Amino acid sequence: MPEQILIKRLLNGDENAYRDVVTDYHSSMLYVARAIVGTAIADEVVQEAWVSVIKALPKFEGRSSLKTWILRIVSNNAKSRLRKESRHFSAGDAADLEIIGMPQERFSDNGHWAVPPSRWNIESPDELLTSDELQSCIRQAIDKLPAIQQTILSLRDMDDMSMEEICKILEISESNSRVLLHRARTKVFLAIEKFQGN
Repeated sequence: MPEQILIKRLLNGDENAYRDVVTDYHSSMLYVARAIVGTAIADEVVQEAWVSVIKALPKFEGRSSLKTWILRIVSNNAKSRLRKESRHFSAGDAADLEIIGMPQERFSDNGHWAVPPSRWNIESPDELLTSDELQSCIRQAIDKLPAIQQTILSLRDMDDMSMEEICKILEISESNSRVLLHRARTKVFLAIEKFQGN
């Protein structure tokens, strides 16, 4: 449904429209909240964000997509909550302290693969995607990622958001977000490669 119609339905108090928006956006909201405040109070932050969204919806000007606007509210609420709890969040610090985990011997001096990735031993992409064991492996790999990497991976690769939107929501630089996304993808790739080697 076109976004303008959805917004009009929301403003008219259409419960089905609210249900649709919650179904579509809740998991992304939770990823953003977890990236900022951790898992302990992420649910509370999301609930508070929904209240803020409902109150602020009449003022929505459409400068961004509704989803981006909602995720920005989650981000702002999460950061306010952190300030109240006297904690500090810095995506840059988390990225700087982390080791990527990709063995350096995999690359030659010119940056190309010295040891290329092994071929997946499932015949077709459809078989690959329907493998319950592989899906479980990927889910476990994603669950082990730091919250900020999970969020960026989810927003970019699962929700297909642009890097520019993600940077605005999380208030991090594009270069930092690309490093975090690369690290997340690399860890998932290594988990798949390990799974395929078994």
